Amino acid sequence: MNGVRVWVLVTALALAGIAPVVPWARASGARSAHAVKSARMSMDQAVKMVEARFKARVVRADTRKQDGQVIYEMRLLDRHGRVFTVRVDASSGAVLGRRPHTRNGRAG
Repeated sequence: MNGVRVWVLVTALALAGIAPVVPWARASGARSAHAVKSARMSMDQAVKMVEARFKARVVRADTRKQDGQVIYEMRLLDRHGRVFTVRVDASSGAVLGRRPHTRNGRAG
């Protein structure tokens, strides 16, 4: 229940354009110092790129490693209140996909 309250608060603040200043990049079990060093596009650059491209605000970003490739996985919130997930290849900056986000925490 407490997690729901936090999510609602962050969502409301993001929609109002006054999101709290918190670190949005979370360490994941697959994240390592080596993976971050091998990325050509920084997490900051990827966040700015997807926010501009999708006209939405990144509310969460994680670094993952998949098949030896560093991937940035970002959850975005658009101005209509829709939440979706975007995956970006950290070495090329290519958007690998966009999927709607579901309540159970997994992309649908």
